[in-house]
Amino acid sequence: MRIELTNLYGLNVYTDRGVRVGQVNDVTIDVNERKVSGIAIGDVNDDLFDIGGGKGIVIPHRWVVAVGDIVIVRHMSMRVEEEAAA
Repeated sequence: MRIELTNLYGLNVYTDRGVRVGQVNDVTIDVNERKVSGIAIGDVNDDLFDIGGGKGIVIPHRWVVAVGDIVIVRHMSMRVEEEAAA
C-alpha cells in the first residue's frame, strides 16, 4: 500500500487499545533506505509520556500497525519516565 506523506500530517494517533497518543506533525525518513523510519508526534498524551514543555516524540515506523483515517500504533504499557528510571 502506498500513501502520500502529506496525507499523514494532522492525523490522530491511537494505540491498538484505543489510547490517544497524539497527532502526526511530521515524518522521519531514512534517505539511504528511501523509506519512512518514524512519525513525529505532537500534542502528546501526558498520561503516556512525561516529556513536558510542549515537546514531541518520534515513534519508530515498526510500531505502526495501521494507517487510515487515524494512525494506530502498538500499545505502550508504561510511561517513559518510569522506563528511564529502571
